[in-house]
Amino acid sequence: MHIGARQRTSITAVVVGLCGLSMLAGYLNKARCTGAPFDAAGRSLIFDRIKDTQVCYSDIQFLWVGRDINLHVFPYVSGGINADGMLTGGTVEYPVLSGILMWLGGIGSHTDADFLLHSALILAPFGLLTAWMLGRLGGWWALLWSATPPLTLYAFHNWELPVVATSVAAIFVMSIERFPFRSRAVVAAVLLAVGFCLKLYPGAFVLPLIAYVLTQNRTADRRYDVRGAVTVAAAAICTVVAVNLPFALISYSGWRASFTFQENRQADMTTNSIWYWGLRPHFGTIGLDTPVPAYDQTVGLLSPLLVCAAFALALRLGWLRFLRNGTFPWIAVSAAMLCGFLLLHKVHSPQYTLWLIPFFVLLRVPWGLVAAYLVADLAMGIGVFKYFGALAAGEDPHTFEWLVQFGVWGRAGLLVVLFFVFLRAPLRRPSPTTHPDADAELTLAKSPEPAR
Repeated sequence: MHIGARQRTSITAVVVGLCGLSMLAGYLNKARCTGAPFDAAGRSLIFDRIKDTQVCYSDIQFLWVGRDINLHVFPYVSGGINADGMLTGGTVEYPVLSGILMWLGGIGSHTDADFLLHSALILAPFGLLTAWMLGRLGGWWALLWSATPPLTLYAFHNWELPVVATSVAAIFVMSIERFPFRSRAVVAAVLLAVGFCLKLYPGAFVLPLIAYVLTQNRTADRRYDVRGAVTVAAAAICTVVAVNLPFALISYSGWRASFTFQENRQADMTTNSIWYWGLRPHFGTIGLDTPVPAYDQTVGLLSPLLVCAAFALALRLGWLRFLRNGTFPWIAVSAAMLCGFLLLHKVHSPQYTLWLIPFFVLLRVPWGLVAAYLVADLAMGIGVFKYFGALAAGEDPHTFEWLVQFGVWGRAGLLVVLFFVFLRAPLRRPSPTTHPDADAELTLAKSPEPAR
């Protein structure tokens, strides 16, 4: 039975409504770590006592102090990084658009409680927008975004919601077939570039988008659309330059410091990575979090090399699928690239799960894999803070350490499987509960648009 636009709208409304409730629950959970009395800097005294044991820690509240947000300093333009690796003068460790959002959340804030609330009000519309787009594209499957634990756990853990919204928006724009193909691709590239200026990872998706445009929008004699591909690449590059150049010109040291901070970051016990739990024990156990120079150098070399290799493999396998089927699966390749990054990067923060969930909605992934990933993530999202709390209190941490390792290795194994599953997975075809343009990659393959 055909279900019309009205029922699709109703489904999307449910998805958006549940997203709002999940984010409200997420805010209330994080807000348990805030409240009077406050210290002289406006930090809730209760924060350090319960942030781990009560699993209400958030980077938002933590970074109220230490990045001059409490002093309302505009980021990047007067700061830098000192010899000890500490950021100074308002510089934060994220790309410039995330820094601007942090600064906006600090306006009018006098305590970390204010900052958490104001930041949540800024971030929440991006979560709702993501829910709306996923509801239009994936129908009921969008409940994976709106009604599963990660949104409650991580919506206001860090500044992830805007960057997820940009990556989903790029896919959504590409699904709107009534607009010219190349125009959609340029807009999508701009959105991904904006995402790069928020948290970097969407920038990687420009590569499969370029391959998609190169192969999809061909002329009648089947020549590749080189001009379209170059235009998409130029749109992404120009966007990144336009956003970053003013900051680099005003204060290169302040702008560069955010990248230097991430480059220097060690794969320590706070990173939840396979490197810390798998490789570090082979370099000796000086202490749980004591720097080991040889280990840091090894990870600093291997991690970026292997991430790049994973990207190259995903693109190659996507190209082979194009040769078989006639369409380059840019969304599937993007999902696989993300799996490679999450697995091999030296930092795997719990909230990165929010990056992955939209691909569970958009691509046909076996439900068992999705459920297993959510279970592993839940073990990590709760276990890691309980583990830190037990260590800080001098209590036996072994139960919580087991949860952490279950989360680390469970996610790692599933990411390897998902890397290849994504590359074979089709988009969810249009159905009575999905947006009619949701399978744009497949429909466009049947009727390529002439190059302009």
